[in-house]
Amino acid sequence: MTDDVRNIVLGVVAAGISAAIGWLARTHLWRRRLRRKQAFFGMPGNSECVLVVNREAGRDGSVHRFDVFALLELSALIKDCGAHAQIIWHDIAQQGFGERTEFCVGGPVSNRRMAAHLHSMLPGVTMNTDAEPGPDQGSFQIGSERYRMEPGTTEYVLLARLTSGQESRPVFLFCGQRAITNQAATRYLARHHEKLARKHGNGSFVLLLKVVNSQAYGPDVVELVADVTRQAQAAQPGPRASHRAASS
Repeated sequence: MTDDVRNIVLGVVAAGISAAIGWLARTHLWRRRLRRKQAFFGMPGNSECVLVVNREAGRDGSVHRFDVFALLELSALIKDCGAHAQIIWHDIAQQGFGERTEFCVGGPVSNRRMAAHLHSMLPGVTMNTDAEPGPDQGSFQIGSERYRMEPGTTEYVLLARLTSGQESRPVFLFCGQRAITNQAATRYLARHHEKLARKHGNGSFVLLLKVVNSQAYGPDVVELVADVTRQAQAAQPGPRASHRAASS
């Protein structure tokens, strides 16, 4: 074998080894990212989760189109984790907390399960559920702060990940003042779940998001207002009429 042939063979072998190492490294990184994603969402491969959906006010048996879009955003995340989803109506969801990962979409007026979650797990949050129009209609009260909406201009939504222990599966809440804000929250989660996992690990958090000018930008322009985990989990003094009315 001449020196030229030997150099060509060694070059091919070296290129093959480098390609194999690169492929193994990329595969390892991909699997590590997948495991972190599955851990954050509580959905290992072939596991089951549940999507709890509301019913659009005034339309029996239908789901608002923006909530449908929210479900599509979540479906992509579930598929990426290799999990399987079951969709159930809010008023027939009777599973316990932490048995399966749960994604609960909609405010306490149209989603009884959301009202129950807020009442039992986020006692520091109330939402004005009055049917009569007014400046406080649909507003959030979180601790001592009130967040009023201006439809189409400034609207708020709660994005929460809640767990009851290390072994329990998380519950994700998307509780918005309007249906479009629910989609905005699911899209925010899809875009920022890696950052949220690095910051919060697999623990609980409650974020208040602001959807800016939805009449022009839809669900795309979202700002993080604050991490309100402490305030949301602390009980408020006085009666919680809004939640009781929503739960009844």
